[in-house]
Amino acid sequence: MVLSMTGFGRAIGEYGKKRFIVEIKSLNSKQLDLSVRMPSVYKEKEIELRTMIGNALSRGKVDFMMFVETKETESSNKINKSVLASYKNQISEAASELGVAEPADWMTLLLRMPDVMQNELTEIDEDEWEAAKKVVEEALQKIVDYRKSEGVSLKNVFVKNLEAISGLLESVEPFEKSRVENIKSRIRESLASLNVEVDKNRFEQEMIFYIEKLDVSEEKNRLRHHINAYYETMAMKDEAIGKKLGFIAQEMGREINTLGSKSNQAEMQMIVVKMKDELEQIKEQVLNVL
Repeated sequence: MVLSMTGFGRAIGEYGKKRFIVEIKSLNSKQLDLSVRMPSVYKEKEIELRTMIGNALSRGKVDFMMFVETKETESSNKINKSVLASYKNQISEAASELGVAEPADWMTLLLRMPDVMQNELTEIDEDEWEAAKKVVEEALQKIVDYRKSEGVSLKNVFVKNLEAISGLLESVEPFEKSRVENIKSRIRESLASLNVEVDKNRFEQEMIFYIEKLDVSEEKNRLRHHINAYYETMAMKDEAIGKKLGFIAQEMGREINTLGSKSNQAEMQMIVVKMKDELEQIKEQVLNVL
């Protein structure tokens, strides 16, 4: 199964007076590169959360964000009145000793002082965490569905490129046959121009040996085998096949390069160039496959 590493999932859920918003996005990466942003009160659950995300997404550069909104108008930030009063007393005493006027706007000054505002963190109970996990699971399912949809598009691109390579491979055959005859004629003409006696049996042996070195039958057969292997791998039920497809693409490249080095004919070399172009498109897109 072809799955893309690119995806996005968003889910919203509620528990009591809280509203959870979870967003997950992923791009391609050689391994799981996970970034987690969440309220500090949930930090104790981060390891469990990372395990959930890793099991669902396996690989990719993943950004996870969880926001928690409260329906209460009352803020969780409280004024520490004792600290505020202490600051006021100290500033008043300092102003008196230095002979300077006290501040005109006490509250603006005092609220800027350290530790005047304190955030009342509350521990989460298991029911609240279970509600949050359901929102995370929903977002994960959405990003998995997104990856499947993108995977279908990638597979269509691969099929198009593979069909093009197969078609170009078949177009090699006519030039391959004429190439052998052209090589034979060229060698005979060169020998005739030298006006020397030639042992016909030895000539035929050398000719066979030379033509065998230029034979591309094995390269063509191996390339067909790799193309079939690519199709078979895409049809596998395994979700993580990106690396396998990458390895097969590399093997296809080796056969195409050897085909080009043995072609010894302009028309065949142009076909090889077109095959390389199709293969490069495969290599670019296979980096996005899970």
